[in-house]
Amino acid sequence: MDSAYQPLPPSVHVYRRTDSLDGHPFIAYYVSARLKDKHLLFSDQVGQGKRFTPSQYYQLEQFPLLVVNCTFFSFETSENISMVMKDGKLVAYSVPSLKGRGDDSLVYYYPTRGAIGIDRKRRADVAWVFTDSSRLRPYAFEEMPVVAKGEVSDPSIYDLRDIEWKWWKMRTAVGGGPVLIHDGRIRITYKEEQLFSGGEQDKHPRTAMGYTKDGILIVLVIQGRAPGVAEGATLEQEAKLLFDLKCYEALNLDGGGSSSMLVNGKPTIRPSDKEGERPVPAVFLIRERGGHSH
Repeated sequence: MDSAYQPLPPSVHVYRRTDSLDGHPFIAYYVSARLKDKHLLFSDQVGQGKRFTPSQYYQLEQFPLLVVNCTFFSFETSENISMVMKDGKLVAYSVPSLKGRGDDSLVYYYPTRGAIGIDRKRRADVAWVFTDSSRLRPYAFEEMPVVAKGEVSDPSIYDLRDIEWKWWKMRTAVGGGPVLIHDGRIRITYKEEQLFSGGEQDKHPRTAMGYTKDGILIVLVIQGRAPGVAEGATLEQEAKLLFDLKCYEALNLDGGGSSSMLVNGKPTIRPSDKEGERPVPAVFLIRERGGHSH
């Protein structure tokens, strides 16, 4: 679909798929971008306590090549509940704890949720992360998500018990969940991340990001909630699509009415909210160094 979204640099392509998925009407777009292309800048932006539509970010951020929604957030406070790293520093934090239900109501669960990051050498990584607002960097778990619980609502890394972590030294990173593909195989950790429990068979609009072994970043958006036109995808269908696109690791991001991607300011999928694009508190961006003149 490159011709519909020009001007594009040679290392970026736009694809659309409209053939059915498992016999159901399906529409999806993805962008592929070469991570090592020095003409591309991979970054993100947060709304500083406000939410903006992708089209508003496109204007505010001086016309980036790509704008896509990413983090989960609270409708009540408009705050991100997924981490965001910008220029090597945390600018938004993951939700620190979830209150138990029923018999567990005195207990807090400490989720480690999926995030995708790009470091200074332009290498991508998907890990399960834990953030502490007194630290500049997130803690990353590269082998498996940590499932921990305790009695404090604002845990530190020590409340997760004795486990192997490392500082996640990313330049740009956005959180979401669950992880869909890790170390080359499909591994959907929605239970461990405590996301969508019971809803794993539900079809929704989706946003996801992944990367291939040879350094291609893939940004996927799936249209949904449009019966007879585009029915969306389950987490498993989404994971298989990304696997078929050769992703070595991949992550689900906030979906539903938030799913929206603009390339050169032009829409791809049609957002599912009847108002159109939903205002979100963070976006992932790809810019061209030097940019285009408008």
